[in-house]
Amino acid sequence: MNASGRQDFIVSNTKLLPVPLVPEVRLHLAHEAVPLWQKTEEQLGEMGLPPPFWAFAWAGGQALARYVLDHADAVGARRVLDLASGSGLVGIAAMKAGAASVLAADIDQFAVEAISLNAKANGVVLEKTADDLLAGAPPAVDAILVGDLFYEKGLAERLLAWLEQARLQGCAVLIGDPGRSYLPRERLVECASYQVPVTRDLEDAEIKRTSVWQLA
Repeated sequence: MNASGRQDFIVSNTKLLPVPLVPEVRLHLAHEAVPLWQKTEEQLGEMGLPPPFWAFAWAGGQALARYVLDHADAVGARRVLDLASGSGLVGIAAMKAGAASVLAADIDQFAVEAISLNAKANGVVLEKTADDLLAGAPPAVDAILVGDLFYEKGLAERLLAWLEQARLQGCAVLIGDPGRSYLPRERLVECASYQVPVTRDLEDAEIKRTSVWQLA
């Protein structure tokens, strides 16, 4: 399936809706995860595809987007990386808050097309990449935003080492997280906390207490 086909699929299987904690931003969102996941695999004729993370406003991303919009100085006039961007929510919020530029990175090609659609719907321009940025040195940016990415041990260890390298290079690092198992709290300073509405289809509750952290 080419880029145009992926965009058609996204538009056909989602609705453009305001994000609960960040109503200033509208995203192409799905109501249920499993049916969309199955349909994606059927359409591509391929099993074992990654879940459609791009079709949902995850708690960490919502909290981080809210924080950025309410604290524009965190990204204002800065070059920003939205890592594992998914829907593009955090990157869109950063542009609305006055970022000089935003690179939205996600290795899922569906996410890259969702980011394009969502950016257009919100009247902002994002740079996009499907490269695995963790495979190399951190790019030359001023701030890195990470929403809800500390859910798997191996990924969390790899991510933390990469973010610490970026921090040593002078880059500010902000993380939105609802208390995932591998969040390195001992390395973080809490900046804010929110009660975030989420989809019970994905989480164990309808409201998740979610914090925004800064890498110390």
